[in-house]
Amino acid sequence: MITKAVFALFFPFMLVVLFTRVTFNHYVAIALTAALLFASYLKGYTETYFIVGLDVVSLVAGGLYMAKKVAEKKEE
Repeated sequence: MITKAVFALFFPFMLVVLFTRVTFNHYVAIALTAALLFASYLKGYTETYFIVGLDVVSLVAGGLYMAKKVAEKKEE
């Protein structure tokens, strides 16, 4: 359970960062990460709503972080 919680906090954030770098659009990156999370929920890889909540928090944090980075890059 602890391992899944740590992964739930880490991986969605990193996926948003990775997909933003690949697609050059943080909205597409958020949508791709959310689709992967939704698919994992449907397959039954999550045990509790706590893990789902951590996934959502990490997804939102990644989206906010990349939105800030995109805004900083536009200012340059």
